[in-house]
Amino acid sequence: MRRARAAALALLIVAVVPVGAWSMRALETRFPAPTALPDHVDGIIVLGGSVDQIATAETGRPEVNGAAERLMVMPELARRYPNARIIFSGGSGELRDPDEKEAPVARAALEEMGMDISHVTFEGESRNTWENARFSRDLMRPEPGQTWLLVTSAFHMPRSVGIFRRVGWPVVPYPVDIRAPKVLLYRPSFDLLGGLELLSQSVHEYIGLVAYRLMDRTDSLFPGPERPAPDIATKSP
Repeated sequence: MRRARAAALALLIVAVVPVGAWSMRALETRFPAPTALPDHVDGIIVLGGSVDQIATAETGRPEVNGAAERLMVMPELARRYPNARIIFSGGSGELRDPDEKEAPVARAALEEMGMDISHVTFEGESRNTWENARFSRDLMRPEPGQTWLLVTSAFHMPRSVGIFRRVGWPVVPYPVDIRAPKVLLYRPSFDLLGGLELLSQSVHEYIGLVAYRLMDRTDSLFPGPERPAPDIATKSP
């Protein structure tokens, strides 16, 4: 009975107090959106996670998910930097459907959006963020001194930047897909499912940060903008 009461109380707290938003916000504000973009960009890296390849296989049309903004910003960035090299990196992290990959779905979605994809490289073998960084680096071969934008969801940016630094590829963070806007931090929501979703997503990311640090796949436990980037390396650590 006590356990049931404790569980009910915990659920009530998550429903009323914005603990999920607080937890998510700490991740999303680690790398704030840039107030001004560089005048020159050599390349743009867009991480997968924005499409639903399993649903696409069923419907026959490109299906996106809640992180679709990762894709949506690509046409505008391509217009802003017409000479920049662009790579979309996303294979399959599905153990049961390893052949259903994100890259072909992203290609089709961008074509539907009217984007010229002739100068976009689609990397479709990576299964996680570590492989996103390594495989993209090996394909694009960035050079020292170049400026590369990294596009991914804001809550995913700390781990992503840490990984790219670890493989020797300094990047300029371009966070998108904000899930915990400031307004959610100071008012009760009475939204149990929404609070649980934010809490679950953020806890999953914190676990990922710890796990990747233990595996020496990030340059620090909680990467931030104050940490200097290393020189570009051409070989895997």
